[in-house]
Amino acid sequence: MIPNEKPLSPKLSRRFLSLSILSLLTGAATGLICTTFRFALDWANRLRDAIILVERPDHLPGLAFFTALCAAAAALSAWLVRRFSIHATGSGIPHVEAVLHGLAPPTGLALVPVKFVGGLLAMGAGLLLGREGPSVQMGASISRWIGEKTGCGEEECRELLAAGAGAGLATAFNAPIAGAIFVLEELVQRFEHRIAILALGASASAIAIERLLVGDRQEFHLVATIGAPTQSLWLFMILGLGLGLLAIFYNWTVLKSLKLVGGLRRLSVETRAGIIGAGVALVAWTAPGWIGGGEPIVQQALSDIGVFSGLFALLLVRLFLGALCYAAGTPGGVFAPMLALGALSGQMFGRLCMNIAPDAVPHPGIFALVGMTALFSGVTRAPLTGIVLVTEMSGNASMLLPMLCACFAAMLPPTLLGAIPLYESLRKITLEREEEQQNRHQTLNKAEPAHE
Repeated sequence: MIPNEKPLSPKLSRRFLSLSILSLLTGAATGLICTTFRFALDWANRLRDAIILVERPDHLPGLAFFTALCAAAAALSAWLVRRFSIHATGSGIPHVEAVLHGLAPPTGLALVPVKFVGGLLAMGAGLLLGREGPSVQMGASISRWIGEKTGCGEEECRELLAAGAGAGLATAFNAPIAGAIFVLEELVQRFEHRIAILALGASASAIAIERLLVGDRQEFHLVATIGAPTQSLWLFMILGLGLGLLAIFYNWTVLKSLKLVGGLRRLSVETRAGIIGAGVALVAWTAPGWIGGGEPIVQQALSDIGVFSGLFALLLVRLFLGALCYAAGTPGGVFAPMLALGALSGQMFGRLCMNIAPDAVPHPGIFALVGMTALFSGVTRAPLTGIVLVTEMSGNASMLLPMLCACFAAMLPPTLLGAIPLYESLRKITLEREEEQQNRHQTLNKAEPAHE
């Protein structure tokens, strides 16, 4: 017989009830900030596309102006990070994980405007980055600040930080359950009842605020709403194995780009970001739909739009350019770009399968849907988050079995080959930077008395 959980004392019960109410408050605050962030990004993307349409008739002068504008926006974003909050660089999720595990100090509320404005500038310039990273880190910072201001202890602040991070992911993708699962599977990497309750509360209130502001809208629409035949499950296993190998290569490109761009020490961080922003502008000038986070690309893949050769070229461009964009030193995540790569890969695989076994493939879009979960699982080793996230975003639960098969297969190659999950590698880099920064401060502090 399984023993019942010990009831909390009246004092601890009241304390946890107060903390639960705080989780609703932090979720609402996160939902408000992150929904505003989404509004701002949508506006920036429309503005960028409008500038291209206006300047394109001027040919070279228009191209020069647009390139300089994107380069300046990316450089300004990198400057904001360097000048005001170095922890705002990149996704921010690895830093949140490090804080939760007691390996790094928490950030203050000053990170939020840097992440907001810096992310707006970088993603508005078209860099291939996702809004989820900034949303997660902003949610974590807001929640911890509220905990500190309301007199919470260190452990309670840690629990609120985790819940706020999940609320940020939930708001970024309109996926409340995935936000809570992300906290347990990826951030704390174990099941804790207290954190689970707080994460559910924060995600629920964040999504409630988002839907009050923008309505209950679905992120993606799958043309083929039917499920896959059971006899075609082997095809999804093959897709998963292929995307497991792609996940290893994707992680390698991200880490290699960070090392490559970081090694250009003769160039300032702002110059590096400006060069990458200029490169993105050149791509955007001829193919505006190829840049950005990739949400329109996912929808096109689900609808099976595009010729095969163009899809392959788009996949290659986004694979390598996306890794460079992440190394630019600006705020921005990898979730959304990764989902776009998975959708493209699945769509192309579905096209090939239709030629080989047309009766087993109702629509290539279902492979695009499953491809998102498979690549996500191979890259992060967090399959439950990926499955629930894509299911909530598409509103389609009929593909759960193919998703399970593909995710199982996608996790085999990186696990058997000993490839480290991406966020674990990025957390290691974050801690190395933290140690380097501390050593630099200690050196300066020792040098100051001698100078005096």
